[in-house]
Order: sequence, then structure tokens, then C-alpha cells
Amino acid sequence: MSAWAEVLKPLLKEGDAADRGTVVLGSVKEDIHDIGKNLVRMMMESRGLHVIDIGVDVPEARFVEAVMEHQADICTCSILLTTTMPETPKVGRAFEDAGIRDKVKILIGGAPITQEFCDKTGCDAYAKDAGSAAEIAIVLCQG
Repeated sequence: MSAWAEVLKPLLKEGDAADRGTVVLGSVKEDIHDIGKNLVRMMMESRGLHVIDIGVDVPEARFVEAVMEHQADICTCSILLTTTMPETPKVGRAFEDAGIRDKVKILIGGAPITQEFCDKTGCDAYAKDAGSAAEIAIVLCQG
């Protein structure tokens, strides 16, 4: 998958896409899946977003640390397992505890995630797939 992603990446790039913002991307704690996350990264990068991929099984404190370190506009959480869905609101609370929740947008997505879940967890946006994640991230960075 990673090898194909590298082949496709230049083909997806939109001309001379300007830097449109910085995104921290990772799979939530105890979720070790990365294919969807990697597709999101590829789509975001092809649209001119600077993506800091912090990997899989990421605890909420690491999301906060990475956003602060890179002055990211968006924290994007990938969730594949229903058993890891409860980690999502913990990420938001960690940003609140750090005093920077108003400075970062939280974008979530993954197979079990819905708009209703996004609304219940206090996240800012939900993406149903990798392509829409990139589009939503651009809008979030602009506003």
C-alpha cells in the first residue's frame, strides 16, 4: 500500500498547490490500523496541506504535543475499531486541559465514525473518506 501511495502521490498533486495549513494526523490510542490514515495523509498532502503523521496507537497527550510543536491548525484522528471510539473525546479534553482547544480544529474519521458521533464528542468536523477529509481540512484551515 505504501509503495502504491508513493506512485500515486505525484499524480494527485494539484499543480503548484500552496501551503494551505498544517495538520497533525494519527490513529487514536489502541488503534493500530494505518491504511486509511495513510490515504488521508496522501490526499491532504496532494492538496497542499503540510501533514505531520504521528503514527498509530497515539495517546491524547501526544496529539496535543505534536499540535503545539508544529503549531498545527488541525488535529486529525483516525479511528477504525469501535473499541477505540471512546478515545476520541479524550483527545478533545486533552486540548482543553492544555488550554489550546480554541486554537485547533479536531477532524475525525474512520469506518465506525458518523456525524452524530462527531457532534456528541465535541469534535469540529467529520470526514466520511480520505478525499473529503482533505477538502474539509482546507476549509477548516481557511476559517
